[in-house]
Amino acid sequence: MAVLILAEIDPTDTWFTMFIAQLKKDGQNLDLRVWPECGKLEEIEIVLAWLPPLGVMQRFPHLQLIISLGASVDRILADPELPDNIPIVRLVSESKTLQMAEYVTLAVLLFQRRLIEYQALQRSQRWEYLSVQDANSFTVGILGMGNLGLMVAKKLALIGFPVRGWSRTSKVVAGVECFYGHEQFKLFLNKCQAIVCLLPLTPQTEGILCDDTFSALPTGAYLINVGRGKHLVEADLLSALDSDQIAGACLDVFDTEPLPIDHPFWSDPRIIVTPHIAAPGRPDELAGVILDTINCSQMGRPLKYAIDRHRGY
Repeated sequence: MAVLILAEIDPTDTWFTMFIAQLKKDGQNLDLRVWPECGKLEEIEIVLAWLPPLGVMQRFPHLQLIISLGASVDRILADPELPDNIPIVRLVSESKTLQMAEYVTLAVLLFQRRLIEYQALQRSQRWEYLSVQDANSFTVGILGMGNLGLMVAKKLALIGFPVRGWSRTSKVVAGVECFYGHEQFKLFLNKCQAIVCLLPLTPQTEGILCDDTFSALPTGAYLINVGRGKHLVEADLLSALDSDQIAGACLDVFDTEPLPIDHPFWSDPRIIVTPHIAAPGRPDELAGVILDTINCSQMGRPLKYAIDRHRGY
């Protein structure tokens, strides 16, 4: 059985180097191959995909399983030649979930304690005090209440932030004021001092972070996008920042990655840019999750975190 890592890997990427080494160590019986060194195409039975090149997976006639190396599967589903009836599994792990909660909590605290404004004061050599809202009056809204959203909500609530959650369908989560559906979206937004996007990317959620959404927030709210770059209408964010409707943004995902060198986000002091590093996960843990998933597939057992292609997640 051959397993192919289908990703355009930068040879200087230390995370992928560690991950591949760990997978080879833990899965000594695996015939592990790394794109583009596929060997015989008919031997590939399992694909581990990260931003896979389009049109490739249909070339493997005996493909049995696709495992996404990320929490989202939108790039996989975007392949017009993706084989039908091949199960697709999202990679979910405790380390990825905790890392996401850490990243979002840090961003929320930076905004709530106004550290971005203090950095600007430092650059101007100005010693000033800024008024700060207490955590218990700084409401954070989370778009997407899946595994990641639930953990983020839990961590923020422990610190004392009021938390709202919005999802496609109705949910009940202890300590979280929950909203769902299009009809309740603006009601969800109207008291959020910060919003966090953790949605899957689907035709329904693409462009959801737009002028219409920003205008429904209280003036001076903050945006944290750790979902997908295509959730954000970039021009609308810049306009909302210029009008002070949005006071600042923390962005870990972008429509084009790497972010082009001439992109206005780089030089905007109101925007924090990070290079898609919110929750990479630990290579040793992820290798174990992948091997467990492969074993379940071989034994014919149910696959945890298998996605619904029609819903897109």
